[in-house]
Amino acid sequence: MERLEDCFSFLIGKAAQQVTRRTRELLAPFGVTPVQYATLYLLWRRDGLSAAELGANLVLDSATMTGIVDRLEAAGLTERRADASDRRISRIHLTQKGAVLKNPLNKALAQLNAEIAGKLGRDSARVSQGLRRLGQRGD
Repeated sequence: MERLEDCFSFLIGKAAQQVTRRTRELLAPFGVTPVQYATLYLLWRRDGLSAAELGANLVLDSATMTGIVDRLEAAGLTERRADASDRRISRIHLTQKGAVLKNPLNKALAQLNAEIAGKLGRDSARVSQGLRRLGQRGD
């Protein structure tokens, strides 16, 4: 490799920086970070997941997931409730405030996706498929 700019790691890293920056801009008016959005998204699909289930879906360790849930709870977007059959397990539930953010936050991320797709042009679907392959666990 003659140039750093030809290195996939460098290119993907720079692209990730720009996407993360833009995501933060779009979510900032709602007081939500990208990983908090991802957590809320999972809860909009299936309310009452445990922190362990959320962490497994997001591929985050339990300490990180606990911090995310703590911040969502402090913001009034979620609340912990004991599991009905096993009180050692806390279930994470959306509050009304967290539930009503679904449409505006999804709209913000749809805008992001449209912006990215616009920059990628006709290659958008192929790039998306390639990123899915790169993001898969294992070999």
